[in-house]
Amino acid sequence: MTGPVRRPAGALALVAAVAGALVAVVLGFLTFGAQATVAPDGVPVAVAAPPEVAQRIAAHGGGQLEWTVATPAGARKLLEDKQVYGVLELGPGPSATVVTSGAVNPAGTQVAQQALTGAASALAGTPKQEVLHPVSLAGRTAPLAASALAWIGALVAGLAVTQLAKRTGRTLGAGARLLQITGAGVLITAVVAGFFALWDAALPLTTGVLGFVFLAATAFAAVQAGLLRLLGLRAMAVLGPLYLVAPAVAGQVPELLNPAYRTLLWSWTPFRFSAEGLRSLLQGVPDAPDVTTGVWVLGALLAAGLAVALWPGRSACEEAEPHAADRVVEVGVH
Repeated sequence: MTGPVRRPAGALALVAAVAGALVAVVLGFLTFGAQATVAPDGVPVAVAAPPEVAQRIAAHGGGQLEWTVATPAGARKLLEDKQVYGVLELGPGPSATVVTSGAVNPAGTQVAQQALTGAASALAGTPKQEVLHPVSLAGRTAPLAASALAWIGALVAGLAVTQLAKRTGRTLGAGARLLQITGAGVLITAVVAGFFALWDAALPLTTGVLGFVFLAATAFAAVQAGLLRLLGLRAMAVLGPLYLVAPAVAGQVPELLNPAYRTLLWSWTPFRFSAEGLRSLLQGVPDAPDVTTGVWVLGALLAAGLAVALWPGRSACEEAEPHAADRVVEVGVH
């Protein structure tokens, strides 16, 4: 009987070193790389001013800003719809006002506010600052935090039920998977609500806010359950790194990201849909377009995840894995 092939210790050490380097590459790309390459490029802002003044303003900022000339009411409507990150209002007379909104991503708001203040100071002196939907520090943090907590909480729940089922030799049926997905959604929503109340009692815990958090949590749980069913523990190679995308990429606006990160990560990450939709709901702007977009995207993720997780029959991964509690498959010897 042939025994197991033993590899030299040096080869194993080299494989371990390569694995560590690959992990460092992934972490660097997903986290620090996105932050290290942040630079404004075409940040959308609006100006409400007489035409001749507006043209002078539009020349300010080069390629870093993308100006839209509008009436005061039109410019504020663009801000409410989150089509621009700030508004510069000039007049009557030498007065100037920089208008921002707490419902807009704070990274975009900060860049727009600095640029608009600089432009106003060059023409009319120090401008007044006006904030629509004022937001606290907790309000700025809560949307992205809720998205990240929903993802990691659902992931731990899905991984735990999968491993417990294997250790006890049980097969997870559709009912058990559905219970795990909905149970995780309910409990994570309760956890997020508790944190919101702890961080800032003024944060609204309305039906719309809690319903959106529940939708995000159950959508994440369903997608994770589907991948865990198909791939088993191998799914963690995908699901784990995705968690790192939340603070590094989803917390930014696309106009601040390097084009590579904008296309490869920001364009599809589910965290940005949940974070920006929740931001609008928390700040009392339920009609903002990103709320509707978030509901559609998260709803589609939920439907796709449930279809994979609850589809009748056993997946190829489940068929291939042993169900004995000691994880040993007996093989007859002839």
